[in-house]
Formats: sequence, C-alpha cells, structure tokens
Amino acid sequence: MNKDVIVACDFAGREQTLNFLDRFPEGEKPFVKIGMELFYAEGPAMVREIKARGHRVFLDLKLHDIPNTVRKAMAVLSRLGADICNVHAAGTVEMMRAAREGLGPDALLIAVTQLTSTSEERMQRELLIDADMPTTIAHYARNAKEAGLNGVVCSPLEAGLVKENCGKDFLTVTPGIRFADSAADDQVRITTPARARELGSDFIVVGRPITAAPDPVAAWRRCKKEFLGI
Repeated sequence: MNKDVIVACDFAGREQTLNFLDRFPEGEKPFVKIGMELFYAEGPAMVREIKARGHRVFLDLKLHDIPNTVRKAMAVLSRLGADICNVHAAGTVEMMRAAREGLGPDALLIAVTQLTSTSEERMQRELLIDADMPTTIAHYARNAKEAGLNGVVCSPLEAGLVKENCGKDFLTVTPGIRFADSAADDQVRITTPARARELGSDFIVVGRPITAAPDPVAAWRRCKKEFLGI
C-alpha cells in the first residue's frame, strides 16, 4: 500500500461526517480514519457506507483485552472491509497474535505503541514504565512484528527508530501531525507533514488541521503535497 495521508474523521455522527466528505470532488477520495467517537455513535454501518463511497478506511478502535476476546472481536470487524485495524501493543504478544488470527489476511493490522499525547515523563510517572520513550517504542514495535502484525502507530519522531528495529517494510502510521503554522492542541510528540516524510512515516494521520480548516479540501491537498513531495 502506497504512502498516504489519512484524514481523522473524529466527528460526532453520520451527518457531520458525510457533509465533510461531500466537500471533496468526485475524483478525490481521502483515506479516512474512523475512530471510537464515530464508530460508537453510528456502528458498523458507518464503515460500510464510507467504504461503499470509495474511501479506504483505517478503523481505529485500539483493541486491548484478553486474547480470546480480541480474537473474536477482530473476527467480527473483519466483515466490515476496513483496510487497516489496530490494537494496543501493551496487550502482549499473545493478544496481538490473537488479533491477527481473528482479523485474517485481508486487512493490515497495526499496534499502538504510545499515544502521541503521552510524554516520556508521564509515561514513567503514571504508567510506571522505567525505560525511556525510544526504548519503549522499539520494544513494543519488535513485539508487534513478532506477533505477525504489519506495523505500528507511533509518533513521526520515532518512525526511523521503528524502521531500524523492524525493517523498512514494517509500516509506521503516525498521528501527531501539524502544519508549521498550526496549533499543537493536545498533542505532545508532533512534527510537520514534510518532516514526517523525511523521518520515515508511511502514513500520517491528520485530524483538526484538515477537518477544522476553513477549506478542508485545500488543507488536505496541502498536506498531501507536503507529505508526498508532489
């Protein structure tokens, strides 16, 4: 799958989501992330509808439970046709293997390492992880690869580190993207689309800099130009 910009459609419901997607010309179908807010509001039908409209979908539900529960949940999600699904790497190698078994071979499966809103200080103080951030990310990425996953979600600042530890074909999906002239909002480990490309990101996930822009289509095109260098 080629590098791309994934638009985080973190909207409250179907109407707002489709109104946003309707702003794009017929020939331009952004790769869309459906997260917990939208999925919990509208359910599986939202994934099917967006797929039917011609969009690729990253279903961002971050499963984290006992292996058997995750296996069964992923088997259900596999029926929706999402292109990418994810779990939390903190759920252990066994849980990630179970997720891979449940999802099957038709979708990419990736694991969240540490959220881009988490600083190293908070990780160590609140989560009691004594290792530093790079060591933690690299270890979680290696676990994900051992479990048969296709890649990880990480900060763009750690994309190169993941590639070094897991190989160039191991995918890095990186939120925490902001334009140079955008606010950081609640993100901590962030960078620009162009810098993310230089650091080795395969996919960048971009929300408010696109969805809250006065002209979302123009912001999406700018993001693709900066990230893909075209």
